[in-house]
Amino acid sequence: MDTTDKFANQVIEWITADADRYRALQVAAELNLPQWCLGAGFVRNLVWDHLHFNKPTTPLNDIDLVYFDKRELSAKLDLTYEANLHALMTMPWSVKNQARMHERNNDSPYRSTLDAMRYWTEIETAVGVTMKENAELELLAPFGVKVLFDKTISFNARSNNPVDFAKRVAKKQWLKQWQDLKLVPFTST
Repeated sequence: MDTTDKFANQVIEWITADADRYRALQVAAELNLPQWCLGAGFVRNLVWDHLHFNKPTTPLNDIDLVYFDKRELSAKLDLTYEANLHALMTMPWSVKNQARMHERNNDSPYRSTLDAMRYWTEIETAVGVTMKENAELELLAPFGVKVLFDKTISFNARSNNPVDFAKRVAKKQWLKQWQDLKLVPFTST
């Protein structure tokens, strides 16, 4: 087993053991959206909690479901999906079709969910998990999974928005909540 598999397998084990996260994956799978995953803090926070021995784990303050569907770009449809999910599981769902998010971010059009994640503000945030039809969990992580275990918060230069990065770090208070985390300094190129 290579190192990457070791980290990925550990994350999948932690997600599977977390009843709320596993149920959220089951509920999300019912929508049968193309290229979907539950990402960002859904995975990132769980890993950081385990690395900091936080019990219980940090509550899910939002569940980011991202998917990619070029055929239907309506933001209203995302709200419909959120309502459907909320009816099945009362949680703070946030649904975003990545096929249109490049417009908000002033990027070139994304080619897939994984491609869109390459532009997310923090490298450690760009990780998601999906449930296949056979209930097997699969991670999507354009920068790999090991970055979560490095206990860092790293600016993704591809996102091209260091101001947003600084605001997010301050607002989300990651360095206070997980005190072993280190902010990776970034430089403009």
